[in-house]
Amino acid sequence: MAEQITDATFDMQVLKSDQPVLLDFWAPWCGPCRALGPVIDELASEYAGRVLIGKMNVDENPVTPGKYGIRAIPTLILFKNGEAVEQVTGAVSKDAIKTILDNKALA
Repeated sequence: MAEQITDATFDMQVLKSDQPVLLDFWAPWCGPCRALGPVIDELASEYAGRVLIGKMNVDENPVTPGKYGIRAIPTLILFKNGEAVEQVTGAVSKDAIKTILDNKALA
């Protein structure tokens, strides 16, 4: 299950994380976000201990998405050592996300 990350916990859970973090910016009213949700949870299990996978509800947490220029959801941002290193917008396949994780997060 993906970690719930908020504006209040973002710095500690994401920027100061010892491992790479894939953060899913989503909202409950967004159809593609709901479709991607189970994939994010599966990846959280598959990459447990290697990559922290989290979700941030953009309606409840407006500060962080604004800081990173999120204009469309779902948007996935991969953070490594406190820096955003990859960003993908739209409903992407599980294989595409795994490729990003394997090549950017774990490389």
